[in-house]
Amino acid sequence: MDESHKERASADQAPGWRARIGVIIPTVNTVTEPELNAVKPDGITVHFTRMPIHRNPAEDGFKALMTDLDIRLDEFRTCGVDIVAYNCTVGSMGLPAETLIDKLKEGTLEPGGPAVATFSSVIAAFEALGVKRVALASPYTDETNQHEADILAANGIEVVRAAGMNFGHGEAAGRMYARVTPEQIKAHARSVDCPEAEAIFLSCANFPSASVVEELETELGKPVVTSNLATFWASLRAGGITEPIHGYGRLLAEH
Repeated sequence: MDESHKERASADQAPGWRARIGVIIPTVNTVTEPELNAVKPDGITVHFTRMPIHRNPAEDGFKALMTDLDIRLDEFRTCGVDIVAYNCTVGSMGLPAETLIDKLKEGTLEPGGPAVATFSSVIAAFEALGVKRVALASPYTDETNQHEADILAANGIEVVRAAGMNFGHGEAAGRMYARVTPEQIKAHARSVDCPEAEAIFLSCANFPSASVVEELETELGKPVVTSNLATFWASLRAGGITEPIHGYGRLLAEH
């Protein structure tokens, strides 16, 4: 089908005729919405809600996290999303992946529908790319990077080099993540690259890195994975949408 015919065909369909994706993001996040709306293919709509990050949800037996999730999942059931994504790197590391995914499945129009979360999506992205050793670049503190490296290691991914930007913790720090420029992110990625790293991981959903992925892959000669792109890739694949998306790196274009 040529491009003009595709445009006419899609114009005859209602928005979200292929899939409506509901995305939960942290309250402070201002990056995920523009990035996913730039990447989404024809026929996909993306619908957002916000909730606080639960950094240690086990403290109360996950009660506060589950209560917050119930509110957001009820919103998604009401508007009738087909796929649910919990898009927060740190937040999605706080409890077992299967527990989180099973909870998220309650939010689809048909209960038990497709659901993904960022950290397990990143692991799946590395598996698809055939990657076992990565360099980690984030806006986080060194402590958070080490925590993330430990959990990656427990899932078969070795972090061979890591660097953060040490903005600290809290909402003010989170807002700073979103203000890092593309040139700064490219320099940050270059600073962790090394021969041992099979890929670069730009971690954090509030880190505006999607626009630099393809340039970095060309320059460094290896895949570059970001939190947002991995989550969106996993969301599409969970919904059976497999067409290549070009301009944002190998993951979306080839897997």
